[in-house]
Amino acid sequence: MIDSAPRLDEMPFLTVEEISCSFGPGCASCASDEAELERNLCPRCGTIHALRRVSLDVYPGEIVGIVGESGSGKSTLMRCICFDQQPTTGSVSTPLVEGGTRNLLSCSPEQKRAVRNTVFGMVYQNPWLGLRMDFSALSNIAEQMIAAGNRNVEGMLARAYSLLEQVNIPLRRAADMPREFSGGMQQRVQIAKALSNNPPILLLDEVTTGLDLSVQATVLDLILRLRRELEVSMVVVSHDLAVIRMLAQRTSVMLDGRVIEHGLTDQILEDPQHRYTQQLVHSLL
Repeated sequence: MIDSAPRLDEMPFLTVEEISCSFGPGCASCASDEAELERNLCPRCGTIHALRRVSLDVYPGEIVGIVGESGSGKSTLMRCICFDQQPTTGSVSTPLVEGGTRNLLSCSPEQKRAVRNTVFGMVYQNPWLGLRMDFSALSNIAEQMIAAGNRNVEGMLARAYSLLEQVNIPLRRAADMPREFSGGMQQRVQIAKALSNNPPILLLDEVTTGLDLSVQATVLDLILRLRRELEVSMVVVSHDLAVIRMLAQRTSVMLDGRVIEHGLTDQILEDPQHRYTQQLVHSLL
């Protein structure tokens, strides 16, 4: 199912097309794209439209940012891409799987697990969602490799130690459990685990939220170094435009479940078109 050597050239590594995700019964009033909602809530039936026809492309080695306030739909989008949430409509594809012709959302649970373990690396805002807190840091990384079919214990240990070094976790802490780590260290172990099977695409959801500024800087520097050294493509979600400015080449701005503005990050910062984006940029100045 997963291709070993697709031709990528001008192709996106990841294509997300018209993802919609709603919670509730729906009704004739909110079925249309032009429906008048209260933010993303249908006042007639109470359905929450968390995502409304959201699309994006991510090219090899590129970091794409998604920025927006809480409730804008950005984290729901990430959950849909990595199969934690089943969207109502839309498609996700990559040339690494059947040349990009397969909608990954229609795959079987087993096929989704294979893609999740080899193509995507997910890093959650809350490390408790991405790590087993009562397993050692080493075991967390090994678990991801075992899930992808690796049975070479010596090779897994070597890979795990190498990854911990890459994310600046002291090897003397390799046998310690993540619940004993600081928030920044937990995020770095999550990143190491996500990288364990060399995924070409990393999905990073609010990875610096709640961290001290100095720890944020360490995590952001790590992300940039990984992109430079490993040429990993990334989707980075944040409510903080300063984070997106530092990381992303292109940015989508979300509000009430929609992408309201998209373009080169520098262009959005210098000449925002939508009133909401203008407010975001103004808050950064």
